[in-house]
Formats: sequence, C-alpha cells, structure tokens
Amino acid sequence: MSRFRDNTHLDRYEFDAPDGQSIADYIKTGSGVRVLTHVETPVEARGRGYAAQLMGEIVAHAREHEIKLRGQCPYAVAYFKRHPDTSDVQA
Repeated sequence: MSRFRDNTHLDRYEFDAPDGQSIADYIKTGSGVRVLTHVETPVEARGRGYAAQLMGEIVAHAREHEIKLRGQCPYAVAYFKRHPDTSDVQA
C-alpha cells in the first residue's frame, strides 16, 4: 500500500505514517485549481516532518498530473513560501 494517495472521494490528500495519517483537504475550483484548505497531522505524530512529507508528495503529484495548487490554510501557505521551487505548481 502506498503511503500517499489522492482520495478524490473525500477531496483530500492522505499520507500514512507509523504514528498516524496526515491529511490535506482541498477544494476544486472551476479553473482546475486545487485550493489546500486544511493540513493536519495527528497530535501524537506532530514534529516529525510528516506534514512536510505530505506537502512534498502533493507537489510531486501536482507536477505529474499537471494540477495547479493554491494554499489557503496557514501551513500550506507557509510551506509554499519556504519552498520557492514549488512555484511551477502554484496558481
């Protein structure tokens, strides 16, 4: 089983880690952009880099599938600011 998946039924990305599942909810816009509205890691798994790994997987997935992303939640916004190399997938 893959650690990362795009759960299109729930409109969220999921990343399985030993300490729990990190998720990133998104909303699809009419222009095909996915707005990341909420990124969360279980309390017991925080501080281990799982949310950053999830975001890295989201960016790779967006590149592979030619999806544009926009951060709305504070974590996604901060991640994109810290990683200017993601500008190619940002809407």
